[in-house]
Amino acid sequence: MPQDAFSNRVSSLTNASRKFLSDIGAWSRVDESRVARIEEMQVWDGVSDASITFNANEAGISMKDGHAAYMTTMTENLNLQRALIRTLDSTSGVNIIDNTKVSSIVKDTENGGWPIVHTSSGGTFRARLLVGADGPNSPVRKFAGIESYGWAYDTRAIVATLYHAPRVEGLQNPNTTAYQRFLPTGPIAFLPLSSTASSFVWSTKPAIAAALTNVDGQILAHMINAAFRLPEVSLRHLYRVIMEEQENLTPEMILEEIRWRERSHSIDQYSAYSSYATEALGVPADDADLVPPVVKSVQEGTVASFPLRLSHADSYIGEDERGARTALLGDAAHTTHPLAGQGLNMGLGDAQALADAINDAVLVGGDIGSRTALLPYTRSRYFENHKLLSVVDKLHKLYGSTLPPVVWARSVGLEVVNELDVLKAAIMISAGSNLGSLKERVGRQGVSPWSVAATGVEIAGGLVDAVNLVGRTFQGTVSAGLRSVAESMERR
Repeated sequence: MPQDAFSNRVSSLTNASRKFLSDIGAWSRVDESRVARIEEMQVWDGVSDASITFNANEAGISMKDGHAAYMTTMTENLNLQRALIRTLDSTSGVNIIDNTKVSSIVKDTENGGWPIVHTSSGGTFRARLLVGADGPNSPVRKFAGIESYGWAYDTRAIVATLYHAPRVEGLQNPNTTAYQRFLPTGPIAFLPLSSTASSFVWSTKPAIAAALTNVDGQILAHMINAAFRLPEVSLRHLYRVIMEEQENLTPEMILEEIRWRERSHSIDQYSAYSSYATEALGVPADDADLVPPVVKSVQEGTVASFPLRLSHADSYIGEDERGARTALLGDAAHTTHPLAGQGLNMGLGDAQALADAINDAVLVGGDIGSRTALLPYTRSRYFENHKLLSVVDKLHKLYGSTLPPVVWARSVGLEVVNELDVLKAAIMISAGSNLGSLKERVGRQGVSPWSVAATGVEIAGGLVDAVNLVGRTFQGTVSAGLRSVAESMERR
């Protein structure tokens, strides 16, 4: 991409993922000028405005490589892919075959049952171990006969690259804060890429997504600004406007609708929550750091939309004679909602664990394609991924409700998590610190950060386990109210 433009496909890398990439020599080939470091995350409920803030300093993350403490790293997928390909190309014993498709995979029934891969270029490869890193519709998974369960969400994700003014130096924090607002139609996230450019992911209903991707770019910019600022009831009205008036709608018309709504909600026109902030010059508003920078424009050609679904393979390795000598990782093994930004990190965790299993087998002279060699991989990753998939799925469903008791329960839960340092630190560390810090905070060895983070998420959701914890903490009214909500959810 040109220096002043960014691809719309970006990923958030945890510090653990970044360390893995550094250890294998890939990160040194990443273009650091196209990397952004996230120092803080602000997340809030779009209905109740209950919020939680994650900060790298609070998580005990120290300064590294001359940079302030950061939780995650944002970069374009193209930047990372280029670095990985260059690393492979410089590694002895590795052959890259490109511009080629897999035409078929069959079992060698005469010589030990190894998988045989036939390519469109006429090549044939007999594999001691066949690894399927070939996406959610994995041919390797189909060849191995591994079933997958899951469901499609009634949402689509919209992505694009956004341009905005830089933060005012000395008066505002730099553009190193990620923002996420949970709306009933789905979450919207703002992810910094540079001082004047950011990416966004907006998960919403298919009809709304279709309208947003088809409108003028300036209308989309106004809608993004509104989605982070206006009360949810007004956003519902704006959705109807863009869906019903799409052909005749102009940027001026949608801006006037937004400003009328702001007046009806008594939003101060000098506040960062006002659309007039787009015209403001000089000293920023006192609340400017509570919301993302005002989007000025959308990079041409970057608006895209794709469906969302949850899926999880029944196993990460072939379980019988048909699937022998196969392993799955990444999207071939699991797909998740992007609200936690963990899809790529889960795949990199799989790759590291599988590499470790193969390495251990080689060191003892084992067969790298045997079930014995591959079992440590699936044992180390399956349950960890399952927990994360479950947490993200619960969050998506929980924040899709507008029922007052559910909104009240999740809001109280979110505020509780914001006050419980151990749980908050666990979630922050899961988002980008190292395991050692978490073990020191929790005070025991072998703790999985996402297992602790999952507990925090369940508290935020007002689930049964959270009710018990909150009940012990607050007593009385809060406990009784949460119990009532949880019991009604269980009955459903």
